[in-house]
Amino acid sequence: MASSSSTRMIPYTSSSTFDSHSRWSWDVFLNFRGKDTRGSFTDHLYWALNRCNIKTFRDDEGLRKGEEIDPELLQAIEESRIVVVVFSKNYADSKWCLDELVKIMSCKEEREQKVIPIFYHVDPSEVRNQREIYKEAFTGHEENADEEKRGKIRRWKTAMREAGKLAGYDVKVDSYESETIQDIKEIRGTIPMVLDVNENIVGMDSRLERLVSGLEIQPNGVRMVGVCGLGGIGKTTIITTLYNKISNQFRRTSFLTNVREESTKDSGLLKLQQQLLDDTLGVKGQLTLKNIHEGVKVIKEKLSSKKVLVFVDDIDDSRQLEHLVGSHSWFGHGSRIIITTRKKYLLTAHGVYYMYGVDKLNDFEALQLFCSYAFKQHLPGKGYGDLSIQVVRYADGLPLALKVLGSLLFKKGVKDWKSELKKLAEVPNKEITNVLKISYDGLDHTQKMIFLDIACFFKGRPMEIVTQVLDGSRFKEESGINALVDRCLITISTNKNIEMHDSLTQMGKEIVYKECPNEPGERSRLWKHEDVCRVLTINTGTEKIEGMVFNDQCTSEHEIKFTSEAFKRMTRLRVLDVYNNRVQLSEDFAFPSHDLTSLIWVGYSLASLPSNFHGNNLVELSLIRSNIKGLWEGNLCLKKLTRMNLNGSQQLIEIPEFSTMPNLEILLLSGCVNLETLPRDIHKLKHLLHLYCKGCSKLTSFPEIKRNIRKLETLFS
Repeated sequence: MASSSSTRMIPYTSSSTFDSHSRWSWDVFLNFRGKDTRGSFTDHLYWALNRCNIKTFRDDEGLRKGEEIDPELLQAIEESRIVVVVFSKNYADSKWCLDELVKIMSCKEEREQKVIPIFYHVDPSEVRNQREIYKEAFTGHEENADEEKRGKIRRWKTAMREAGKLAGYDVKVDSYESETIQDIKEIRGTIPMVLDVNENIVGMDSRLERLVSGLEIQPNGVRMVGVCGLGGIGKTTIITTLYNKISNQFRRTSFLTNVREESTKDSGLLKLQQQLLDDTLGVKGQLTLKNIHEGVKVIKEKLSSKKVLVFVDDIDDSRQLEHLVGSHSWFGHGSRIIITTRKKYLLTAHGVYYMYGVDKLNDFEALQLFCSYAFKQHLPGKGYGDLSIQVVRYADGLPLALKVLGSLLFKKGVKDWKSELKKLAEVPNKEITNVLKISYDGLDHTQKMIFLDIACFFKGRPMEIVTQVLDGSRFKEESGINALVDRCLITISTNKNIEMHDSLTQMGKEIVYKECPNEPGERSRLWKHEDVCRVLTINTGTEKIEGMVFNDQCTSEHEIKFTSEAFKRMTRLRVLDVYNNRVQLSEDFAFPSHDLTSLIWVGYSLASLPSNFHGNNLVELSLIRSNIKGLWEGNLCLKKLTRMNLNGSQQLIEIPEFSTMPNLEILLLSGCVNLETLPRDIHKLKHLLHLYCKGCSKLTSFPEIKRNIRKLETLFS
């Protein structure tokens, strides 16, 4: 082992700083005399730097022709973050080396580049003061030199004098060159890898501020942070920007991209483990893993004492976490691990306690982002203001949608914009849908059914009601709803309503539409007015229909007739919502109700429900402003019914005994002006929470409310 004096760092006599966020084409530019070190020291240094993922430009003046430096070479010097100058015995003989040195020292001042001299088998003072062999070289240049050349020589000498004063490495004849190269490789810690981030980003500062605060970079402990959100919300953009912001605070970094996709490839996880080690240890080509189990062992052994910054982007399986960042103990104090995913539950199970949920852009940010793609500026072009707002409203703050649609409409005329908006109202953009559908495809059958129910019927409705209705459909509603929340496919608002992004809603409806594009009666769910009209008019309904919503979108003043025949084959109907008070029914009207869990019929025209009505699974019954007089005849028992809304049913005279609906929680009777009495067995409603009877003018007496109705919160009469 050589003594420490054999290879030593010469102290700085001037400071040099550089912007860690600047865009550089090269990390290091090597300036050297080819005949001295081309096949030895410089070659070994070049390959050592490249193995550390340090992008290095090697200039070999011995391979160049002509008198002047090539423009490409000058550009390479300008675009290199660090320049390493290898001063060797014959360096000063080369006018190309000296011309480059002048350019290098100029860039040091103008572009704040870092210049590191290596004094290879020469004394630093010989370089600094141009003594000994360097003096001889300059004497040779000065022979027969005209005034122009003498001016160039003076610039050479000045550049060499300034370079000789800088901190560098002194490589003596009897030293181990490998030790010096190992020391030089440490410059890797001063070279943050700057990742490419699209210039069209908005709203980043506030989001980064929240994420950085969650990282708590200063404390020594190991911290894992999760970044979650639906596809296209901007998770990768945020962490890429974060990497560029904080990576210069870590000597060892790794950014593992597209982990979900890469893991599906042959030996994908093994290659990701290899990349993690290559990035953080700088051992590219020196350490080869045989299998993922060895990878886990080596990662733990090599990184447990090292402070690292690791980004793991887009995980969708616990195995990916287990084999890449298995535990906090795998990494040294001060390490930070940032993980992005669409599946929050994976982070929770992995012990990631701080999670940052990426919010959609607000309207102002969304308009800015859209315009940056559609107009290459932050404001709409003249005559496109209203159209731009329509697109932004459609995208609903989703960056992916804003980018795709902005690029699509760039340089298009107003007519094309209107045509595209009309098309989007019917058919979602395929590029957007392909990204979003990845999360849907990862659901099991029940979860997919719940997702489609919410997209088609239940978006914006109270979570409590929706979960009860889904439970009535024999879905595992609690685990299903939680799975959708964990995958960022739905959110629960502060007032406990189920919310879904508009693009996801449209995607869900498109999935149902593709079940049978040409015949609505062969689809599982119907929500479009024209589709429902077609099915009920020409009797094309089938057992495949599970849910149907009929909205009041018809401009005609004529009454609409529903027939029993039209419903006859819909034996699996679970959800029937009618919001149209012009629907007329025959007295013998009937519809399948064995599987029915939600029946909402505004303006129901008959005096009672059909005689063959089955309510075994009914959870929600809403007959607002109906003509109903009595709900049903006979001994019908609705054990699952929790919510009944008969508001505004002015013909209602009586309500069945409450013993037929023992689990009722909400009873709404406001505006039932002909209702004279309530069943006296109201005390049997042990789960009743809310009872409204406002405006029931003939309701002169009220049954006794006994103590066993302990849950009653609201009584409005």
